[in-house]
Amino acid sequence: MSRIVTFGEIMGRLATPGFKRFQQAMPGTLDFTFAGAEASVAASIAFLGGEAAFVTALPQHAIADACIANLRSLGVDTRHIVRPPQGRLGMYFYEAGVNQRPGQVIYDREGSAVSITPPEAYDWAAIFKGADWFLISGITPAISRNAAAVALAALRAASELGVKVACDLNYRSKLWQWEPALPPRELAVRTWREWLPLVELLVGGVEDAVALLGADASGSPEVIARELGARFPRLQRVAFTLRESVSATHNDFGGLLYDRATDQVCRAPGSGGLYPIPDIVDRLGAGDAFTAGLLFALTTPELSSAETAVAFAAAAGCLAHSIEGDFNYSTRAEIEALMQGAAAGRVRR
Repeated sequence: MSRIVTFGEIMGRLATPGFKRFQQAMPGTLDFTFAGAEASVAASIAFLGGEAAFVTALPQHAIADACIANLRSLGVDTRHIVRPPQGRLGMYFYEAGVNQRPGQVIYDREGSAVSITPPEAYDWAAIFKGADWFLISGITPAISRNAAAVALAALRAASELGVKVACDLNYRSKLWQWEPALPPRELAVRTWREWLPLVELLVGGVEDAVALLGADASGSPEVIARELGARFPRLQRVAFTLRESVSATHNDFGGLLYDRATDQVCRAPGSGGLYPIPDIVDRLGAGDAFTAGLLFALTTPELSSAETAVAFAAAAGCLAHSIEGDFNYSTRAEIEALMQGAAAGRVRR
């Protein structure tokens, strides 16, 4: 079984109940869960039966203890989480959108433990021992200058130790603020240009690839994927989530995978189609579920062909829309059933 290591920030997520607005819900009760892109990927892989480790920095208090216990309950390896004496647990507040009203996220992450803990606090040789893949997202370097330095150190260590690197673009314009002289997008572009020569698998949305990497906006997703593969020689695969938004609660979802070795481009579900999702329960975490599904499939022999891997990833991302919170609690059997056409959602008795 392949060991997959992820690194990033895990936070407390405070969401308004149902579709209430912040002004309606507060003062009052908010739903609290733990969330974060790389943690979500690790949790999903472990829930599917894979071997996943999550690395971060968390403060020394009971809420952080509960966070680690939550990850362990899903089977995530948390041995290498650093517990510095300084720093806090980052937070974000989420108001779900509905119909034509978009959702919104408010971040409260400044001074979090992972944003200030230096690169030398992490024992990368021990962290990557026995690892096959390392996954990080573009959210981590956006948090702070220090987090960007830690992320780069982790990427270089993984590369030097022969661990394959997967990166999810995950562009968040609200977060890239640590160099005020540069607009967020320019800061992100500068960072990604330094990262991409070390990456074997790139995951993201087509829009992020165009905005951050300068891909030809007039090209199809297949053309853009091939363009990125040609531009960055170490890239072996490029995967895109494909999403069409009818409204905040009605999206169509799918995925694409370009395999450079065979020059094969596969779409899921089917050629040109998407999964219709007319009643979204929770959008957040669906992209992470896609990434987790893709990594799990690529490291599982019977699922590892390009066509099957992207089909598994797209089905995982689709089902994540039906689950509250950022973590995807969909089983492998449920994902494979959807791949095989069981899309009616009938009650199992």
